[in-house]
Amino acid sequence: MTVEPLWWRDGIVYQIYPRSFADSNEDGIGDLEGIRSRLPYLQDLGVDAIWLSPINPSPDVDFGYDVSNYLDIDPKFGTMSDFERLASDAHDRGIHIILDLVLNHTSDQHPWFQESRSSLDNHYRDWYLWRDPAPGGKPPSNWTSIFGGSGWEFDENTGQYYYHMFYKEQPDLNWRNPDVRREMLNVFHYWAQHGADGFRLDVFNMFFKHPDFPDNPTRFGLRGFDRQEHVNDCDQPEMIPLVEEIREILDGYPQRYAVGETFISSPKKAAIYCAPGRLHAAFDFTFLGCPWDPARFLSAIQHWDNALESDSWPTYVLNNHDNRRTATRYGKGEDDERLKVAAALLLTLRGTPFLYYGEEIGMRDIPIHRGDSQDPIGKRFFPFQKGRDGCRSPMQWDASPNAGFSKAKPWLKVNDNYRKRNVEVQKTNPDSLYHFYRKLIQIRRDLPALRSGMFLPLTYEPQRLLAYLRQENNQTVLVALNFGKRPVNFALGGQVRTTAWKFVLSNKRDSLPAVIKGNLVRLEGNEALILLQEQF
Repeated sequence: MTVEPLWWRDGIVYQIYPRSFADSNEDGIGDLEGIRSRLPYLQDLGVDAIWLSPINPSPDVDFGYDVSNYLDIDPKFGTMSDFERLASDAHDRGIHIILDLVLNHTSDQHPWFQESRSSLDNHYRDWYLWRDPAPGGKPPSNWTSIFGGSGWEFDENTGQYYYHMFYKEQPDLNWRNPDVRREMLNVFHYWAQHGADGFRLDVFNMFFKHPDFPDNPTRFGLRGFDRQEHVNDCDQPEMIPLVEEIREILDGYPQRYAVGETFISSPKKAAIYCAPGRLHAAFDFTFLGCPWDPARFLSAIQHWDNALESDSWPTYVLNNHDNRRTATRYGKGEDDERLKVAAALLLTLRGTPFLYYGEEIGMRDIPIHRGDSQDPIGKRFFPFQKGRDGCRSPMQWDASPNAGFSKAKPWLKVNDNYRKRNVEVQKTNPDSLYHFYRKLIQIRRDLPALRSGMFLPLTYEPQRLLAYLRQENNQTVLVALNFGKRPVNFALGGQVRTTAWKFVLSNKRDSLPAVIKGNLVRLEGNEALILLQEQF
């Protein structure tokens, strides 16, 4: 029996970085009305949900990941009415809304922290992680910040340190305080009642820290943060009942969804959070570090699949707002053939695919020079780390000034290739990456085996070829991906007769490949081939 489709399990999620997608009021910063104006484009592309990076009010020390009010919209993006209008129009088009919730820490400008740091006996003092200095005035433990240096910041006013896993302007909340827990859980109710269909939980496995704040064990690493085993500042046992409580809240609303960003966790650790009765899914970011190597991709798929319980659901992502774009990592100049192979991989796996805005047209990272840097990481560590600006440049809609993103100077420069690489140009070319994505998304929607079928890898040439079957009931889909630039002969083996396969899609041909000998099929260089067999 065919499994009933669910938007969050079987659909396509499209991540939008709001300040870079579409600017409606011509101030150089993208906004909610801009996103709403592009809903027809997203519907035509075929996505089922959009994930919005943080849109809550923020001083933007970390571009929205330092929240100063969880129950409102940042004015630079619009108003609550704008959000509700966006959600309503999206729902009318069959598109769901996923919000990015940053609940591990707040901005130091949040009223809670302003109160907390005002005195030792303030009601909000225990809402954050305050500790007395160690002997000699040193930090309470060796815990470090991901952005460098100690994770403890001394406050002259009260003579104590507070903890921050990220910037000192992002103090960590004390989730052991029942008032904090209640306020944070209310955030889910609030946004679910205002049109949100799901939530991406930022670094959620860090919510709890060891209550005694002992030192983390040390290890070899290049960065200070990597020179510790983070056993005391993340993945604490209290997380399990919390995610179960979050799931109970979400189950109180129709088809609500939560996916967790498990920070610095292995697939095995990430998997425990998305077991039945817990979160619907968690991110495994192994793909983000895979070289252009089919064996590495297959290993990542199998490792993630094996870590999950049988009724849990994987997610796959090739790029996001924190990492170099797929096209930058894998593309050869302006050639998109490798990117079509990557697209076919992402959209034919057992799991929810997450696309990053512009991925469908092969947007490349912009080069970053010292004077261009907006990301605090780049400003602080340039040139050793140039930050994340490269993958956050404005969406390239057309060949008009600023790529059709805004009539004003954009907050971040547009890629110089925008006149040739943009949505409008690719819409006119039937062989473009954009149209290949559209076809893939439609094929995934049409074939139940690609949405929920079993994943069965086939014997393959590990240096160049990745091939697998997706099977559900009487439907079998063959996916064969040639990662090399030279042709390769692929043996179907004893699965079925070659003639039983129907042609579905390729980026190199329009019909079934010729049989070379027996069940040998020739794949062209950088070819993605999808075949179908149905039995009645």
